Amino acid sequence: MSGQERDIEGRAPPAAAQRLVLVTGPSGAGRTTAVAALADLGWEPIDNLPLTFVPRLFAGQPPGRPVALGLDVRNRDFSVAGLATLAARLRADPSLSVALLYLDARPEVLVNRYAETRRAHPLAPAEPAAAGIARELDLLRPLREAADIVLDTSDLTPHDLRAALGRLCGADTRAFTVSVHSFAFRRGVPPGVELMFDCRFLANPYWDPRLRPLDGRSPEAAAHVMADPLCGEFLARVGALVEFVLPAQRAAGRSHLAIAFGCTGGQHRSVTVAENVARRLAEGGWHVSIRHRELERRADLPAPPSRGEGP
Repeated sequence: MSGQERDIEGRAPPAAAQRLVLVTGPSGAGRTTAVAALADLGWEPIDNLPLTFVPRLFAGQPPGRPVALGLDVRNRDFSVAGLATLAARLRADPSLSVALLYLDARPEVLVNRYAETRRAHPLAPAEPAAAGIARELDLLRPLREAADIVLDTSDLTPHDLRAALGRLCGADTRAFTVSVHSFAFRRGVPPGVELMFDCRFLANPYWDPRLRPLDGRSPEAAAHVMADPLCGEFLARVGALVEFVLPAQRAAGRSHLAIAFGCTGGQHRSVTVAENVARRLAEGGWHVSIRHRELERRADLPAPPSRGEGP
């Protein structure tokens, strides 16, 4: 795997210790993606909590799962000294096993990522992103040097990042996890998908003006898709195939499988099918997460096409 990785040897925590990883690094290096990936691996994700609130998380009954805590310059009371002090305070607690994870990336990669999102950098709201990135990298240098784990995400896909976190953070892999995605073919296949199914042959709610504004999670749009005579058999066959594959993947040493369902616009058919498959797997006892990529991007979708097949 590409990317620079540094881990501390001999840090195996006591069996009863509450595990905590503090995830930080420059904006754009993948903190949000990392926290979400750790959630898929069984960690409890908490993002952008003020530093002063963190000790309260462990003041009473400890969480039942390891905790992944995202912290960066956008936190309300963030400071390098404050985070260093917090890490030292938490490490002094014998009931906790704490690791500081620093996600890094090359400056030019961070600049490109900001260009793609068109967001202002938090340390340079009225300047080019490169200026804020330079300031932030300089500001965070002491944290990088003090980190237990340094992971360069410059050349990592989200799937690569998840695999690296599973290894470096010792994520809980006892529970095999399944991520189910819906997506639009016109926007490309999600990265890291192992199984993919095309739902474009199913009845499309887009062509009903009443259903068009809805998405495949709504009872009305879902009923339209499910009314297609092919849908029931499709769901049954896909469900049976996935339930056949999952135990074999787990037996082969895998800890995760990503399954994706696509349609033209990612709003209706793929969403309905993904919801049904995810529900079936969860009812079967599998640890399942679900993501509807195009619904997350809905505000940025272009106007519906005037010709050809709709979303």
